[in-house]
Amino acid sequence: MSEPKKKNIFGATGSIGDSTASVIAAHRNAFDVQVLSAHSNVDKLARRAKDLNAKYAVIGDDKCYEALKDALSGSGILAAAGRDALLEYAQTPADISMMAIVGMAGLEPMLATMKGSRMIAIANKEPLVAAGPIVVQEAHRRNVTILPVDSEHNAIFQVLDQRNPEEIERIILTASGGPFWTWALEDLKGATKQQALAHPNWVMGAKISIDSATMMNKALEVIEAHYLFELPHNKIDVIIHPQSLIHSMVEYCDGSILSQMGASDMCTPIANILSYPNRLKTPGKRLNLNDISSLQFFEKDDERFPAIPMAYESLSAGLYSSIALNAANEVAVGAFLNGKIRFGDIMNCIRIALDSIKEQGISDLDSILSMDRYARSVTEGIINSGLQQKTVSQI
Repeated sequence: MSEPKKKNIFGATGSIGDSTASVIAAHRNAFDVQVLSAHSNVDKLARRAKDLNAKYAVIGDDKCYEALKDALSGSGILAAAGRDALLEYAQTPADISMMAIVGMAGLEPMLATMKGSRMIAIANKEPLVAAGPIVVQEAHRRNVTILPVDSEHNAIFQVLDQRNPEEIERIILTASGGPFWTWALEDLKGATKQQALAHPNWVMGAKISIDSATMMNKALEVIEAHYLFELPHNKIDVIIHPQSLIHSMVEYCDGSILSQMGASDMCTPIANILSYPNRLKTPGKRLNLNDISSLQFFEKDDERFPAIPMAYESLSAGLYSSIALNAANEVAVGAFLNGKIRFGDIMNCIRIALDSIKEQGISDLDSILSMDRYARSVTEGIINSGLQQKTVSQI
């Protein structure tokens, strides 16, 4: 019997953390959990650390240290808190580390993780979207393998033959269309928070659920795929597949299209990556082909869902634009979730921000973080001024 894999989970209390914990719990002898982290959910982090017999538990909010320490009292699990502690424990040696910290907050921990982990399972899109060249370069420099967890990229990973890249015609990312695929443009503008969070197929956190509703989720995936698979953006396509059964496809030069199918359950791609290059039986749902009467596909609608064209635009413009796109989206989604803007204002806000930010050279982590801060400040100014309620043509 092989030695259990040493495993870290950063972002252990979100939806990806939940699914990862389920897979590990079903195969306790296969994994030796080292570090778990969360932003501020002390109770859930403490319970999960005990359940998975972790060595260390790190809470991002340093004000939560005493509460975490008390919750872990007598367990033998070491508690730590704060950003510096997170970056320190991110370097803990592991065979594989799950990166599931939401948003740009996950970038620096991911880079730190490369100092101690042989493989990184990437579940958060934003670090690759905003810092793809640096992340990929650092992974190559440290001989770290980046493995995609997101269902679409994991599907591509499973069927993509990278030995002969010239034979790849294109990759096709499938998109469910979210909860509003059938809605008229005028109706979209007034969609409520509750409606936007109600994804028809997947159970996800709030931020990614809103991204799915605007289809910014798919836009970010286009940029992520560009870096993950080292393909030009003209070889990355998107198609609407409302059933979320085919998770993505690869078309080859001979006309063959290979796809990966499965139930809408993140346990499947997570198990695939945690056990790579082998496979594990998962506790998740299974797809019964006898229950499928048809598979539907539709062309994306760039008028109702302009996020995807923005992704291609940003890839053409340069890294500064991808950073701005991601930052503006995070701020706008946060404003919507907090009731400051309408659903229809999210895309207007991002569009105005992108048009307001001029090209800047991006060469290192400091310049990435500086551009991220600047784009957030610009977007917050747009929201506070009320400009996002107008269309670009009205300004």
